[in-house]
Amino acid sequence: MRKPDIGFDYHRYHRLLSEAVDEDKRLALIELLIEEKARDRLAAQRASDRAAMTAQTIATVLRAGRN
Repeated sequence: MRKPDIGFDYHRYHRLLSEAVDEDKRLALIELLIEEKARDRLAAQRASDRAAMTAQTIATVLRAGRN
């Protein structure tokens, strides 16, 4: 069996799944999972963008220091 991801709240999702006894609650759970995954991807993209901007700034400063 797979180990739960560090950022994945296994107990919370397990509880929500057990409470999803009708179609509306199951759809709400699916929407929640999609929203949270989208938020995680956006946060990862922002972190990647910040790292790229930092690398570009460092490269610019190092180039300027040589001149």
